[in-house]
Amino acid sequence: MTSFKLTRSLLACALLTSGAFSTFSAVAADAMLRSPVAKGAYEMAYSPAENALFVATSGSRKGDVGGVVYQLDPQTLAVTKTIHNDLKPFGATINTKTNTLWFGNTLNSTLTAIDAATGAVKGRLVLDGRQRTETVRPLAPRELTVDEATNTVYMGGLGPDSVVWVVDGATLKLRNTISGLGKMNTGLALDSAAKRLYTSNADGEFITIDTATDKVLSRKKLLDDGKEHMLLNISLDSANHRAFVTDSKGSYLLVVDTRTGNVTDKVAVPEALAVLFNPVRNEVYVTHRQAGEVSVIDAKTLKVTKTIKAPVHPNSLALSPDGKTLYVSVKQASTRQQEATSPDDVLRITL
Repeated sequence: MTSFKLTRSLLACALLTSGAFSTFSAVAADAMLRSPVAKGAYEMAYSPAENALFVATSGSRKGDVGGVVYQLDPQTLAVTKTIHNDLKPFGATINTKTNTLWFGNTLNSTLTAIDAATGAVKGRLVLDGRQRTETVRPLAPRELTVDEATNTVYMGGLGPDSVVWVVDGATLKLRNTISGLGKMNTGLALDSAAKRLYTSNADGEFITIDTATDKVLSRKKLLDDGKEHMLLNISLDSANHRAFVTDSKGSYLLVVDTRTGNVTDKVAVPEALAVLFNPVRNEVYVTHRQAGEVSVIDAKTLKVTKTIKAPVHPNSLALSPDGKTLYVSVKQASTRQQEATSPDDVLRITL
């Protein structure tokens, strides 16, 4: 997903340097646990009520109808429950107040709600019911986020002219569609207290939305350098008015002032995919799908303090509620012509 081609693939589908850098496997072998889960592992969500990590998997492109959500023991990564679904899940988030898991079914332009306690499907909402043809491409769900204060689900719909769908979490009814968000608005992050939703796109824009009105407040090209940019993911340090943004077209992590939309810093890292801020440790974690690495960045100094080797393709990130454990989904090498023969993995990293 480090390019438009890889983004569509996602939708369908002991390195030691020097100085302050170190590797978990060299420092403490028991600090990192790796376990295979299933083909097509993508995003994850942690339920404090169930003390469980849930992983969305889409299975084989050719051989599997539907997908599976796996419930894992967060300590051992053992599968404790298997939730089969006739639609393939990709994006994932959770409302911890209602203990409801939300999954984006990219290939069906659908949002699915699952009870984290029972595994029962609570409901579905088709958000783009157009039939796919050679000329018609329904908008594809990608990232999801939940405002627990209002029980509202926000999900990006990607296309040449993207949208964000605003869904009532209690009734599973579409409240609003925020349109005109540019090409492939992949990134999505919410600051509930400030009533701000942020999205980013392949036009290189960082867009701020007022969640009280569902209106776009501002949009700004982060790097006006004449080059192509694919802004992929966003994670917020709300207390310090910062957004961390990945760009698959550049070897850096962007730090953006959410009040102005200005880039304040660029952290030198390999081409990046997922990003996650940890307020407990004041750290930022970034996956580098092509490099096969995960960077740990000190959020105060903006220096990379560790590089974790995680071959083959580290993808998505999740944190335990106490901020002491990082989870990484790791994909095997796979193409449309040649699927992986081994299942994708989940890494458990003690921070």
